[in-house]
Amino acid sequence: MDERVSVNISGNGSYNSIFFTAKPSDYLAFERSREEEMELQRNSEKICTLAHDVPSSLSYMSYGLTNNGTTYDGYPVIGKHSDLMSSGGCLDSKEDGLATACPWDSRVKGQFFHKTTFTIPVENLKGFITDIKSLVKIEPKALCGLDLYNGFLIRYVQASSAYLGSEFEFTYYRSRDPLIPRMHQDFLEEIEQMGLFKYGGLPHWGKNRNVAFINAVDKYKNAALFLEVKKMFDPLGLFSSEWTDAVLGLRGNITVDTEGCALEGLCICSKDVHCSPSRGYFCRRGKIYKSAHVCTLEQSRM
Repeated sequence: MDERVSVNISGNGSYNSIFFTAKPSDYLAFERSREEEMELQRNSEKICTLAHDVPSSLSYMSYGLTNNGTTYDGYPVIGKHSDLMSSGGCLDSKEDGLATACPWDSRVKGQFFHKTTFTIPVENLKGFITDIKSLVKIEPKALCGLDLYNGFLIRYVQASSAYLGSEFEFTYYRSRDPLIPRMHQDFLEEIEQMGLFKYGGLPHWGKNRNVAFINAVDKYKNAALFLEVKKMFDPLGLFSSEWTDAVLGLRGNITVDTEGCALEGLCICSKDVHCSPSRGYFCRRGKIYKSAHVCTLEQSRM
């Protein structure tokens, strides 16, 4: 809740998000190895069991909130905006020869994941959430893996026109081998395509896979004006790259047509080779959103 108090009320509250603090490298390696093993074994039962404990654990640890910089005694937590919004001990974690590390530090065996983040027009929210519920009814265990990464985040904040102020976000397992598919990949891909295309989601420009930017520039009514201003202030393209030019529709392609490209979100599958037919994953239509094309496991063809 965004409930602000008068500046006359003092407090030393702070927020040190549990997700953004350094952890022992050995523990990070254990967590990652366990996740890889569950994916390899397609053990959705175990993933759901582990995921069930995450919300209660976070609540028990108050998500990293404190009332005085040290302990948590309950709501409300009152403090300076800078101490409550700049979260995460990874900002100033100690140098200890990687005995501890941020969970995503590539120098250790830690987390490796995809993110999908977008904003949906408020009039489309009910339909989007209803479709997700329909998918869960088809396979209740399909989204358990999201809870290992704090679940499906829905931000309830004051309306904002900022392009980085996205309200829907989910994080999910990513193999370090780009040609290895994920368990229940088709459900996650369908939600991704549903939010972005069926319900007109605007992608977060830093937290998405390539497919999120397909025709993205067409969703911005002032895109042409932006390009004019961009050309005026940067006629030589010093602040441009192949990627930004592709996103803005100036040149190049957002997606590719290669073996396994859909597994990494480098394309939306249109043929089986974009998935992983050798591992039983084939390009099929979505279960609820029939215009979606997703990589689906067919056990009978493994």
